[in-house]
Amino acid sequence: MVAYVFPGQGAQYPGMGKELYTQKPEAKKLFELANEILDFKITDIMFEGTADALKQTNVTQPAVFLHSVITALTSEKFQPDMVAGHSLGEFSALVANKALRFEDGLRLVHQRALAMQEACEINPSTMAAILGLPDEQVEAICSTIVGHVVVPANYNCPGQLVISGSLEGIQIACEKMKAAGAKRALPLPVGGAFHSPLMEPARVKLESAIHSTTFSTPNCPIYQNVSTTAVKDVETIKRNLIAQLTAPVKWTQSVQHMVQDGAVTFMECGPGKVLQGLVKKIHKEAEVDSME
Repeated sequence: MVAYVFPGQGAQYPGMGKELYTQKPEAKKLFELANEILDFKITDIMFEGTADALKQTNVTQPAVFLHSVITALTSEKFQPDMVAGHSLGEFSALVANKALRFEDGLRLVHQRALAMQEACEINPSTMAAILGLPDEQVEAICSTIVGHVVVPANYNCPGQLVISGSLEGIQIACEKMKAAGAKRALPLPVGGAFHSPLMEPARVKLESAIHSTTFSTPNCPIYQNVSTTAVKDVETIKRNLIAQLTAPVKWTQSVQHMVQDGAVTFMECGPGKVLQGLVKKIHKEAEVDSME
C-alpha cells in the first residue's frame, strides 16, 4: 500500500514550484487561480523571492500548501491508499484525498496562517528541538516547569521531539534537557509556540472558518496529527483539524499506525525531503521517495 505524506512549514525554498508552473499547463492554471484567491501574486514570491520573503507566515504556509497539492494533483502516480500531513501538511493531504476542494483548502490555509501570526503577536513565544532523549523523559521535564507554558509539540521521530512554549519557559527547559543528557536542545527560528495552548486565539478563529467550509467524504483515510489513526468521517476530521493548533503533532505515532495498516511505500509530496528522513527513522524498512 502507498501512503502519500505532505510536509509542513519549514520545507519552503526560493524558486519552489517554478518548474511545475513552466512544465505543466494544469499546474500553471492552479497557481494562477491561487493568485486570484489570495489577492496577491504568491507565485512571484515563490519563484523569484528571497528566503526571507518566503519566511513570512502569510506566505510560507500557502506556498508550501500550493507546491505540495499541485505536485500531487498533477502527478500521474496519484493513487494513494492513505494520506497524512505534518501540521500544515494535513490540509494538503485533505485536498489530495478529496475531502477539501483546492480553493477551500487554500483559503483555510491562508486564514490559518494569519490567525497564527496574530496569536504569535499576542503571546511572544518560541519552540526548541530536543535530540537524544526518550519522549517520556522530555514530557516529564516539561511537566516540572512551573509558571510557564512548556509542552511537547512535534513528535517527529524517536529521539527527536520539538517543545513549544513561552520564551523564558523554553530557555529553562533547554537548560534542563541538556542537564538530563540531551545531545542537543536547540531553540528554533520560529515566531511562536505552535501546537501549544498559546495558539488558542488562532484555534478559535480557525474553528469558525472550518465550520463554514464544506468537507466531503474522502476517497481514502487520513492519519491525522491529533488522533494518529485512520479517519474518513468528516465531522471527526474537522474536530481534529481544529484541535491540531493547540495539540501536539504526533508524527511518529501516525507513521507507525500507517505501517501497521499496511503502508509499505511513502511518497513525499511537496518541497524538500524532511519527511522521508523522519519516516526512515521511524520505520527503517519503509520505502521512501519524493514526487518533487
